[in-house]
Amino acid sequence: MTDIDSITLESVRQAAQALQGVTVVTPLQESVYINDLLGARVFFKLENLQRTGSFKLRGAYNRLRQLTPEELKRGVIAASAGNHAQGVALAAGLVGTTSRIYMPEGASLTKIEATRNYGAEICLFGETFDDAYQEALRVSETTGRIMVPAFNDPMIIAGQGTVALEMLDERPNLDVLVVPVGGGGLIGGIAMAAKAQNCRVKVIGVQTESVPAMAQSRKAGRLVPASNGRFSFFWNAVNLSWKGLEPSAWPPC
Repeated sequence: MTDIDSITLESVRQAAQALQGVTVVTPLQESVYINDLLGARVFFKLENLQRTGSFKLRGAYNRLRQLTPEELKRGVIAASAGNHAQGVALAAGLVGTTSRIYMPEGASLTKIEATRNYGAEICLFGETFDDAYQEALRVSETTGRIMVPAFNDPMIIAGQGTVALEMLDERPNLDVLVVPVGGGGLIGGIAMAAKAQNCRVKVIGVQTESVPAMAQSRKAGRLVPASNGRFSFFWNAVNLSWKGLEPSAWPPC
């Protein structure tokens, strides 16, 4: 269970300070076309231009930078369909430890090679993310490597929350933040940081209708797995919420 009380605006600010020189401040790009379409000013936070190609490095580095010298000697381990893998691999090299990443056998070859190029040892295991995750967890327990979750960790969440700090630093008058939801780490950090600075800002989480695990879980008040056999590997990559943030840590709408 994530300790929600440890995720504060101050912890997000500390993460932002630690990430200076590690991550880049990605552009907040306005879209004239979308403005005209919706009748509002719309800005896109271009985290696809972040190092490793996604926001995941923010949380991974913030988690790994706090490892003890003894933990650094043991190395880290993670399970990922791709983006978290690259973030952990790069962060591990930056802090001076080794990384082993478990990925499903059907993982993208591009992401496998990118993760390997960042210095990680790659282990392909099972058909689904869950298979890879359970094996990584087992190996973590037998080898002593530190498990780095993709989202269900206060330091990971604080790192992802730095996205909101950058957005509001550049555009303090933003009134609605629309955030994609997988396991909940990104929206958890963004909601915490944004609401702490401006209680009037509205944070809206978005999931596909085909795999709405977080939406169903919020409605039920408990973790509910999404299930959709039509989406094979894509579903495995995004259907994380069954073991995601506990109800007490779910971000506000």
